[in-house]
Amino acid sequence: MKKAFSTQWKGSKQPRKQRKYRANAPLHIRRKMMSSNLTKELRKKYGTRNISVRKGDSVRIMTGAAKKKTGKVEQVDVKKMKITVEGIHRTKKDGTKIALWFDPSNVQIKELTLTDKKRTAIFERRKEQAKKEEKSEKTSTKSTEKKQHASKSA
Repeated sequence: MKKAFSTQWKGSKQPRKQRKYRANAPLHIRRKMMSSNLTKELRKKYGTRNISVRKGDSVRIMTGAAKKKTGKVEQVDVKKMKITVEGIHRTKKDGTKIALWFDPSNVQIKELTLTDKKRTAIFERRKEQAKKEEKSEKTSTKSTEKKQHASKSA
């Protein structure tokens, strides 16, 4: 099986192909894969369901032994596609503490760091897209209503 990354790949039901796509993806695509969902309040505020995790975001762990614990993202490793959360460690037998690695899909963002201008630009862009979609939906529903009304009267 070839190891090269395919840009033409659209999707597959087969888990082996999904794993291959993720394992061989270049870093700029892996970064997009490292997204996490937002809390309901943040979804309403920013008009988006998920966004990529960054250092400094406050997150809540949704699965595993550390479930329901919260903390700030300490480290983001794009190559491993994992994150570490501040204050969540595992104690080894010799007494040393090591950070636990989490998959971004297993955490929920509670609070965002908006110090980066690029990140605020992402939210603005997504809001504009949502407004355009709403306008197109309204015009399409009006045109279908007119067609239905015209067919009823005929």
